[in-house]
Amino acid sequence: YFRIWIVNLLLTLVTLGLYYPFAKVRRLRYFHGATEVGGAPLSFHADPWKMFRGYVLVALMLAAYTGAGQFSATAGAIAFLIVAALWPALWHSSMRFRLANTGWRGLRFRYTGTRGGAYAVMAVPLGVAVLFVLVAVLVQPDLGPIANPDNPPPPAEPSAWQVALAVAPGLVMLALMPLFFWLLKRLQHSNYALGPERTRFSAGLGSFYGLAFKTGLLTLLVIAAVVALVVALGALLGVFEDRRAGAAFIGVGVVIVSYLLVFAVAGGYWTARLQNLAWGHTASAQLRFTSRLRARALAGLWFKNTLLVLVTLGLYFPFAQVASARLRLEAMTVVSHVDPDELAASAAQADEAAAGDAAGDLLGFDIGL
Repeated sequence: YFRIWIVNLLLTLVTLGLYYPFAKVRRLRYFHGATEVGGAPLSFHADPWKMFRGYVLVALMLAAYTGAGQFSATAGAIAFLIVAALWPALWHSSMRFRLANTGWRGLRFRYTGTRGGAYAVMAVPLGVAVLFVLVAVLVQPDLGPIANPDNPPPPAEPSAWQVALAVAPGLVMLALMPLFFWLLKRLQHSNYALGPERTRFSAGLGSFYGLAFKTGLLTLLVIAAVVALVVALGALLGVFEDRRAGAAFIGVGVVIVSYLLVFAVAGGYWTARLQNLAWGHTASAQLRFTSRLRARALAGLWFKNTLLVLVTLGLYFPFAQVASARLRLEAMTVVSHVDPDELAASAAQADEAAAGDAAGDLLGFDIGL
């Protein structure tokens, strides 16, 4: 995989990013081909030129949004609303494209979710984004005319209501994050299909809020431990004799170490528990899934990968990708109540009827899922 990765990286840089869809197809074909289910490898069949159209469209949309924001705030807001209105439809098409181009034993998977479901899920983060924009407008101070432009008055202290408004969107985002993940996983895991088999999702909203609470508590404990460690180390080295140097040492040390440990420990815990929760509550009529990914193993692997990527100046990155994929995939089990040959035969008959429907919506959009 290192050979594939280094060629992809160089060609993407040389072409100023235009090679990225082709690089992504090569990467996905490698990882799919290296993943076996029941002794048969997965496959990926997407045409990179079709994916290229989707990337060009998304790039043009982002460029138009950026350019409109430079022109005026109103134009930027209008461009943001247009991009926000189209994004769920692009995400839906991307899901259908990815699944329809993923195969197993000559069969193709399907995604049966609707665009309406995508808009319902994406309404949560889009609503928070709109709230951020409204708050940014409301908390702007009213400076009025400046009597002496050469000697402007000092900036006024924000009022209590302005501070509350500035903090409110962040609190709303934290409160709604478990709801968004639950809606997203429910939409995805209720609409995976292979032949006559279609999955259903049985996890409740409360389990996602419980996982988010435990992850947040773990994050606070990690940060508190890092602060205590950095302060103790600073006292041991005597850096607090100079207050300014001591404050800088604590600030930089806490930020760097906290980022590494929170990413590895809290991020690993969230990722492992979310995988186990989502796939452990996913099943169809004849299939069910189990996941026993250990949070400690994933956190340790992520911490090791991060250090080795830094030490090798990024050259270890492809090895880190392979190690992470292996750990997460080998924790998964698919349990079938019918013989795999019988399942493949029934899926092949259903695929003949579904092929036309899938092909009709494959616009070539893949926005990086």
